[in-house]
Amino acid sequence: MMYVVLLLLVSAMSLGFVRLVRGPSAADRVVALDLIATAAVGALAAYAVAYEQPVFLDIAVLLALITFVGTVGFASFIERRAHA
Repeated sequence: MMYVVLLLLVSAMSLGFVRLVRGPSAADRVVALDLIATAAVGALAAYAVAYEQPVFLDIAVLLALITFVGTVGFASFIERRAHA
């Protein structure tokens, strides 16, 4: 079961990477990067549960927080640029 979850997460990361490279706008690239980071958080959480390594949950939470702050910062940048 663990391998199925990791396979799906890696496929999501791969599709996100394709959108990151081919994205026509900066917003598409940021959303793709957010998808990749979210899949990485899921992979870390799955690994932590499967192998009983709770330290990886701390890393997953930290990565999720950093990703959230980056996404909010980019959204704020886009909103300011639209009003200028």
